[in-house]
Amino acid sequence: MSLRPVQVHKIPEETVRVCRAAFPKGSLSVRLRDGLGPLFEDDQFTGMFSRRGRPGLSPGRLALVSVLQFAEGLSDRQAADAVRGRIDWKYALGLDLADPGFDFSVLSEFRSRLVEAGADRLLDLMLQRLRKAGLINAGGRQRTDSTHVLAAIRTVNRLELVGETMRAALSALAVAAPDWLAPLIEQHWADRYGHRVEEYQLPKDDTERLAYAQSIGADGAGLLAHITSQDAPSWLQEVPAITTLVRIWDQQYLTDEHGNLRWRDSKDLLPSGERLASPYDPDARYAVKRGSGWVGYKTHLTETCEPDAPHVIVNVTTTAGQVADNDMIPAIHAGLARRDLLPQVHLIDSGYTGGELLVISRNLYGVDLFGPARQDCSWQAKAGEGFDTSGFTIDWDTQTVTCPQGKSSINWAPWRTKAGEESIHIDFSKADCTPCPARSKCTRAKREPRQLTLHARDVHQALHHARAAQRTESWKKQYALRSGIEGTISQAVRGFHLRRSRYLGLAKTHLQHVLTAVAINLVRIDAWLTGTPLATTRSHHLEQLQAVACA
Repeated sequence: MSLRPVQVHKIPEETVRVCRAAFPKGSLSVRLRDGLGPLFEDDQFTGMFSRRGRPGLSPGRLALVSVLQFAEGLSDRQAADAVRGRIDWKYALGLDLADPGFDFSVLSEFRSRLVEAGADRLLDLMLQRLRKAGLINAGGRQRTDSTHVLAAIRTVNRLELVGETMRAALSALAVAAPDWLAPLIEQHWADRYGHRVEEYQLPKDDTERLAYAQSIGADGAGLLAHITSQDAPSWLQEVPAITTLVRIWDQQYLTDEHGNLRWRDSKDLLPSGERLASPYDPDARYAVKRGSGWVGYKTHLTETCEPDAPHVIVNVTTTAGQVADNDMIPAIHAGLARRDLLPQVHLIDSGYTGGELLVISRNLYGVDLFGPARQDCSWQAKAGEGFDTSGFTIDWDTQTVTCPQGKSSINWAPWRTKAGEESIHIDFSKADCTPCPARSKCTRAKREPRQLTLHARDVHQALHHARAAQRTESWKKQYALRSGIEGTISQAVRGFHLRRSRYLGLAKTHLQHVLTAVAINLVRIDAWLTGTPLATTRSHHLEQLQAVACA
């Protein structure tokens, strides 16, 4: 596929006349073309133009087709048919009514080029257009939340995983190097790896399953020995299916002191978030949130939430499933800073909050994280009798801490937690703590005195201020605005099929999320231009009946 720049996507007069007659009230694509003009220009995709070959397709039009495709939930073939046959799409694209369109495979090739050029480009370009139109601005309030995304693979157990990995490797070699592989094929390979490996076909007895795992491991080790031999072409080791085979064998098998391959016990395995979950999508990971597990990814959506402007998604971040939410706040703010769309107040839930993040966000980006601060999880805090950290008086200048009984600390030393956070270690005197009448409420140590671990000064004070503020009614009223992001997640999942990835790999899955965000923005801008009000929060019929009864 080659791309060619078109200076202006001017709508042909005949297309305008027929479209106005066919859509007197307009449609999504027609209204957006009228309200925003051409959403994407060809010169914005200069780096994607082919330097050689015949003139081809307009990248600006392909970008718009890709977004409209996600806005209407169409497959590649359906989107290509819409370009050929739908008048409103021809109007939005500035095409003649007789334009034959293109083959549907062009869209897949265009997405690959977008991944190489940077998947965020479409969102960046759209936000620039909306900013010029005065629909979004930096500052104000924004809100963020995440949701899980299922990878485009099936979930397998360990035995299925190694079997499918071996099957994928043999399949790749059969295509890439058939003459080299043919003499090495063993008699049982076709029976074992010639079809999809599924649990119902595998042994049920534990001893038989272990033996089966050992035999698959031996097959894989033997194949790798042939691949790494001097007689084999060196490029075979770079085949993606082979590199995946090596990684999964390292994770699922051990080599003992005698050089024998052994199936790992569950206690010898890496954490699930660090292990490959499929040979077909090496980026997908197993993760658990609120008791529910999945294999795939996680996406973070950030949107504006000003009352006098449309709620527009301004940042999309995609990670492997096991990545914690609070690890993504710096990346989210960096993305917003790059677009010059940092908020003044960032509404988040407790998964994104942390003392260090409160300080970093304010000092580095000028953003106030607004969400429930993580509470002290010590048993003293849970008892609620004043002997947690908040019950101690801290003099930062003299580096002294006074306990609720009036005794001063004897040691103040820098410390670093297991997570690598800078902190301060505090010791009290054994002579003061041992006879203390309140000892049972302060420490459970039998002989040792009370010890404290404090955050760095700025982090400690930020947490203290946040915990105090969130108990006020004004804080609760402002934080109620955060709940709107859950409606955005619901819209993305139910209306735009965000829950399941269309593609394999983190890069293409992120592109799907970007296209989904741009499509949601198109729908919301159209609703804003037509004066369509926001939908109300849905509730259960029982709740509605109870509300009426109590009124």
